[in-house]
Amino acid sequence: MERLAREPFDLLVSDLQMPGMTGMDLLRLVRREHPRTDFVLVTAHASLQSAVDALRMGAADYLLKPVVWDEVALVLERVMLRRRLVEENARLRDSLETLESCRVLASCLEVGDVYSVALDLLLRSTGASRGAAIFQRSSAPLSDGLAVRGFRDDEAQRLRRCLVHEKPVDVRAVDRIQILEGGAVSEALRRAGVEAEALLGVPVPGEEAERGLLVALLSGPADAALLERAGVVAAHAAVALRNAERYERAKERAFVDDVTEVYNARYLLEAMEREIRRAERYGAELSVLFLDLDRFKLVNDRHGHLVGSQALRQLSRLLASCVRQVDTLARYGGDEFTIVLPDTGEAGAAQVAERIRRVVEETPFETGRAEPMRLTCCVGHATFPRHGGDRGTLLDAADKAMYRAKSLGRNRVCSANELAS
Repeated sequence: MERLAREPFDLLVSDLQMPGMTGMDLLRLVRREHPRTDFVLVTAHASLQSAVDALRMGAADYLLKPVVWDEVALVLERVMLRRRLVEENARLRDSLETLESCRVLASCLEVGDVYSVALDLLLRSTGASRGAAIFQRSSAPLSDGLAVRGFRDDEAQRLRRCLVHEKPVDVRAVDRIQILEGGAVSEALRRAGVEAEALLGVPVPGEEAERGLLVALLSGPADAALLERAGVVAAHAAVALRNAERYERAKERAFVDDVTEVYNARYLLEAMEREIRRAERYGAELSVLFLDLDRFKLVNDRHGHLVGSQALRQLSRLLASCVRQVDTLARYGGDEFTIVLPDTGEAGAAQVAERIRRVVEETPFETGRAEPMRLTCCVGHATFPRHGGDRGTLLDAADKAMYRAKSLGRNRVCSANELAS
């Protein structure tokens, strides 16, 4: 302890039995006085419970006697890697806080806001009264979006159908500011019944996944001055989009659960607010699944928390394989998970929930021993707007449906429709 007081260490390895002080006593002191120092306990098979107790007290890992040096190297490498990841996560969280404090300097940190504001600026700078922003994310093809200005509701619906749903426009085809003569955008507008004397296309490239196209419906020819103003808007929009992408990456890392590597509850709540607003705007449905493992406490009691954490990570991978890229999977807390399904009604939610229930039931979960364990789950689902018009009500309906499934015998799927019965 005197050496630690003089010089900080990243890692300390200690035997359980030592003269004058036990390894558990040393662990308590280190955790209290030097919380940034990781601790690895060396113990014998006969005192394995001490290792478990040490992990609960905050030890990073443990080694069993007789010590094998290859195993020592593996454990130390694992602890140091975890330490680096934790430090990186802390650094990213600090970056996010810095970005948040600079919000006044960068008014658009949300990707969707960049497109909408850029479209307004383009229309203002060109004198056009109608326009559209088409945006795509290359890593998630189903997440294409559209913002429109100056159209009637029926026109906006037709534009969405023609530009995004029926035959999505590839925004990469327009790589410079130009008057669009023919091409996919002109054809989509024609199919939507929208006419214009001229179409101005302004690409907005992002840094990685994001890319958008602004379209202004001009009432006259475009001169050099108009194109120059459009170029100024495009340049500023591109910078804002890249900043928004960086912000989004930092935010996502800060919103990732450390155990399962899926989103955490904080991100879930923000995602639900965003998806509910989108569903309201476009008159779409939105479903939420609430999942809880059956009798998961027995797993921790019988196999230990390390096996329990491993099972949660395996479950997270299973859930991710059962949903689309556009869906949001989050660990709500403990062994509870929530999935947000955009553009999904009750029937679709029931199908996804049943698929998840069946996959969990049929999958062997590793325990580190010869025999894997079997788990089951209960899933409740609720749909916007029928079962709730806001985030809290919708989550509560799905949660209550899940608990009803448990009350009916576990390993079941239950809809919020069944709550009244």
